[in-house]
Amino acid sequence: MTAPTPRRALLAVALAAATAATVPGGRASAASDPGADPASDPAAATPDGGPATAPARTVDNRFWYAYAHWQAGTHRGTTATAGARPGLEIAAPAGRTEYTDPHTARKSTWEYATWTSPVHRTTVPATEAIASWNARTPAGTWIQTELRPSYGDGTTGRWYVMGRWAAGDGDIRRTSVDGQTDGRTTVWTDTLAVDAPAAAAGLRITGWQLRLTLHRRPGAAQGPKVWLAGAMASAVPDRFTVAAAAPSGRAHELKVPRYSQEVHAGQYPEYDNGGEAWCSPTSSQMVVEYWGRRPSAASLGWVRPGYADPQVCHAARSTYDAAYKGCGNWPFNAAYAATYRDLAGVVTRLTSLTDLETLVRAGIPVITSQSFLAQELTGAGYGTAGHLMTVIGFTAAGDVIANDPNSPDNDSVRRVYRRREWENAWLRTKRRNAAGKTVSGTGGVCYLYAPARPGADQVRALREVGVL
Repeated sequence: MTAPTPRRALLAVALAAATAATVPGGRASAASDPGADPASDPAAATPDGGPATAPARTVDNRFWYAYAHWQAGTHRGTTATAGARPGLEIAAPAGRTEYTDPHTARKSTWEYATWTSPVHRTTVPATEAIASWNARTPAGTWIQTELRPSYGDGTTGRWYVMGRWAAGDGDIRRTSVDGQTDGRTTVWTDTLAVDAPAAAAGLRITGWQLRLTLHRRPGAAQGPKVWLAGAMASAVPDRFTVAAAAPSGRAHELKVPRYSQEVHAGQYPEYDNGGEAWCSPTSSQMVVEYWGRRPSAASLGWVRPGYADPQVCHAARSTYDAAYKGCGNWPFNAAYAATYRDLAGVVTRLTSLTDLETLVRAGIPVITSQSFLAQELTGAGYGTAGHLMTVIGFTAAGDVIANDPNSPDNDSVRRVYRRREWENAWLRTKRRNAAGKTVSGTGGVCYLYAPARPGADQVRALREVGVL
């Protein structure tokens, strides 16, 4: 029912001794909008009508996607391209490199070019950072994404590989990179995390740079194109419970296709032991199809005839991380969604159900990551150390309407979960497992997929929750 949890479990162990964080909760940052005023997030009024102190921000997003964005930074063989969807491409290779795929032992020579972003100074003294990228990688091409953190003590960290990625798996195996640490921060599959965030004078990530390396076969006329890249940095406080957000009082539900991962139980065990673990790609496929996109018949030709919903099998194969040995790599899922025409996808954190309702009312379903015991979420019928589902609406009472792929069949995917239970399961960062041990929660992690050129209402909603 869930994606494998090695890197989540390891991260929980690393943070298990942490005490309460010193950064209080707050709303997502809009500072990544070049035209936004970081102080424009309105504070609540005091009883005498004066402004209150604004809560500290806990999430900061910065994504590059415009032509001017790609012109900035440092180019070594890359160029910014204009058009309906601006991007970054190889102009003239900066050199050649050999890459031995650790999962196939195949050694190949590649031409490459790089783009390094300007330093982004976060509005949040962060304990974690997660990169996102959207790209087209024709056969014979792939990309590598790296982050280099700047720390609050004025030092700069190493470059960390956040993913070696291609849409297909014919040239390289899509992979995260294990074993990356400098003794202060560590990469846990898709998350760069401070090692001791709760220390009295704990280290914080105060800025970062992103480096993209584009690869193609020597002499090839066509290389990859990157449309969007960036990261979310966050400092969500340690908490077993979260404050309740008042419901809007308005019922709203989106018509999102319903797919069950359990329909695929036992299918293609080479991808995360089969469909019973495909919560993430199943959720991704639901939202891709909500936006009117589907894989071509040709791309589904490898799926065994007779398998229901072959596009879910395709999504699992297309999100599989060969190092993680699962389909639950968060950025790989967002990158998969963006392989479809004019779709964009990012990984971020939201800070409340109010943010979630804002997006759903604007027509944007949200894929959320949460963990809970069976008794903590009424009606689920299962417990999980990590599970993805798609929020598609809210009842008038504020309860959460979700397409939960951990269902016996497609017809039973739609669920209504009690607001307060669901809110806590999603937003907390600490919980007790069945053995009573303290383990981690995701603290509001979600995938957001939307048109690359969203409508006005969607732009307003994305700005309001701090993503644009």
